[in-house]
Amino acid sequence: MRTPSPPPVHAAGRPVTLAVIGDVHDQWTADDPHILAALGVDGMLFVGDFGNEAVPVVAAIASLLLPKAVVLGNHDAWFTATEWGRAKCPYDRAREDRLLAQLAYLGADHVGYGYRNFPTLGLSVVGGRPCSWGGSDWRHGSFYQQYFGVDSLATSAERIDEAARQATGETLVFLNHNGPLGLGDAPQSPCGRDWNPIGADFGDPDLAIALAHTRQRGRPAALVVFGHMHRQLRQNLGQRQMLLVDAMGTVYLNAAVVPRIRLGPTGPEHHMALVTLAAGRVTEARFVWCSPQGRILTEETLYTRPAEAAADWRTEVLATG
Repeated sequence: MRTPSPPPVHAAGRPVTLAVIGDVHDQWTADDPHILAALGVDGMLFVGDFGNEAVPVVAAIASLLLPKAVVLGNHDAWFTATEWGRAKCPYDRAREDRLLAQLAYLGADHVGYGYRNFPTLGLSVVGGRPCSWGGSDWRHGSFYQQYFGVDSLATSAERIDEAARQATGETLVFLNHNGPLGLGDAPQSPCGRDWNPIGADFGDPDLAIALAHTRQRGRPAALVVFGHMHRQLRQNLGQRQMLLVDAMGTVYLNAAVVPRIRLGPTGPEHHMALVTLAAGRVTEARFVWCSPQGRILTEETLYTRPAEAAADWRTEVLATG
């Protein structure tokens, strides 16, 4: 009987740990790069909403040296995407465009409607629709046409799908500001609406279509990361479910814990998620609160891959060997 080879891991021969930073909303300090360094993560994923077109925050994040991928959120186009936002714009839009300034700082790190291959990590990050407000309706059409050349949800889904087709990493990770349609319609669901009328799936249908196409091609995403829908629900509805695993083993993680910096008993505590992948699958996901020096003060395990699932590769090879 043929002895199976172990499943592939990334080029460095070990699992990959990614830091996932949820909605920042201006809460990014000089301590955050030191925290990331102390945690020893291999890469970073940012789900957007850095602030209301907060160019200095985006510039600081763009300067980080670790491998990273970013998708802008709706607040990152706050004074650009909507008529009411433009009416309240605090700067002269005829003289500067802060959305374009953010995109210029991020360069190739911004994967909205695109992708980035990370060969040393053995994965590709595919971006969904940037600046998403969520929901099944096509909104802010003139904005998407002007900045991204997209005129409908169908075209948006095609753009995301095309990026996924071009990505060459062994493992696919999807990154978007909002999660996909299909994760539940309760207010506590990962993308559930918690404002009146309460309840409804507020996920992005274009992202869901692109994810379905990758599954149909036999290349399901290992991880889908997003934010936008905050953990603490409105209307005294409690807390949101922040992680879900589908039948294909894809892990959907909502990282939007807001505020992401809180005052603890000994000082500020900074929030992020840590996700470990090995052999093309998520093996662990947890939320951590860290001191400014990078010491983990509190952690919450959201997911650990069952031991029997981790051994599936061996069973499958033996069955066909």
